[in-house]
Amino acid sequence: MISSDTKLVLEATLPVVESALPEITPRFYDRMFTARPELLRDLFNRTNQATGGQPQVLAGAVAAFARLQLEPDAERMRFVIDRIAHKHASLGIVPEQYPIVHEHLFAAIVDVLGDAVTPEVAAAWDELYWEMADVLIGREAELYRAAGVDAGEVWQSALVTGREQVSPDAVAFTLTGVDGTPLGAFVPGQYISVQAPMADGANQIRQYSLTGATSDPAWHVSVKCDGEVSTHLHEHVFEGDVIRVSTPFGDLTLPEGDDPLLLASAGIGCTPVIGLLNHLAATGDTRPVTVLHADRSRSRQPHRGDLAQLVDRLPAAELVQWYENGLKTDASTRIGYMDLDGIDIAPDTVALLCGPSGFLGAIRDALLDRDVPGDRIHYETFGVMK
Repeated sequence: MISSDTKLVLEATLPVVESALPEITPRFYDRMFTARPELLRDLFNRTNQATGGQPQVLAGAVAAFARLQLEPDAERMRFVIDRIAHKHASLGIVPEQYPIVHEHLFAAIVDVLGDAVTPEVAAAWDELYWEMADVLIGREAELYRAAGVDAGEVWQSALVTGREQVSPDAVAFTLTGVDGTPLGAFVPGQYISVQAPMADGANQIRQYSLTGATSDPAWHVSVKCDGEVSTHLHEHVFEGDVIRVSTPFGDLTLPEGDDPLLLASAGIGCTPVIGLLNHLAATGDTRPVTVLHADRSRSRQPHRGDLAQLVDRLPAAELVQWYENGLKTDASTRIGYMDLDGIDIAPDTVALLCGPSGFLGAIRDALLDRDVPGDRIHYETFGVMK
């Protein structure tokens, strides 16, 4: 816990720092990658850096953690920490890397804010950083222990035993251990990182959801051709190739109990939903499940047949799909963007949302308007983590 004096300084300076974070975070990354180019080459995703997405996420995380010191919200704190810690664990982040971030982040703060960073202000934000780092390091240590690996030792080789085109721009891969043994257990809804060698010698990383049932000894991931790593997998990885993958992590997992589920996805965001449905079907789960999916068109929808077949296997499930372009073919098909008009939502529904950030925000707001409590709405952003 940070001190009461620090809270007073944070309260007084948070508006200024928060407004400057969009300038601070790009400068931080520029400084850090200049000093440590191997971090951009082999750890941070260059596509997310080029689009500006990752600096925005860092700014949001720092501001959110600072605000939670002033306005405590245990549920929100768990969400923020778990989301970051799972991502860090999937990359193999270790405690020794936090001082590197500290050095360059605080240099960037001073660069931008100048004389406004008095010793008192610097001490307060320094305390905040190390409080956040300590919480994350502790949570990441728990995740590593639960996965049965040493801190940072998350990488293993996987043999590609299958490749299937599941839409014009998405490919599904089947993975096993290089000697044919299972790669390891996972929880429905989790993802793995894939490390891909680039032509310039870099080793870039991206996360992909596991779509198979937990009882299947093989791992299954689907990859949309979007970004540096995904393009490499589409163009260069085939049956018989060996790739580097991480231990599974991820906090958008199947809730326990028998409360009704609402699973809403857009585009390639269907992949964690496929994983969740595979588990529900394999275990004979009888809870009510409403599956909502939005896509550009039927012809470009990944796993269209799989989604329908899995819903059919569940005794109390229904599927409604929206297409931006196309014709209405039956009562379960709608044209346009997803909305919740006419969708029955029980008061005790637990919602899991997967897709781009704009989609998530719109559906979350719609669920709140339908009186679904915020703590029963969980989501995974496809693209840069939020």
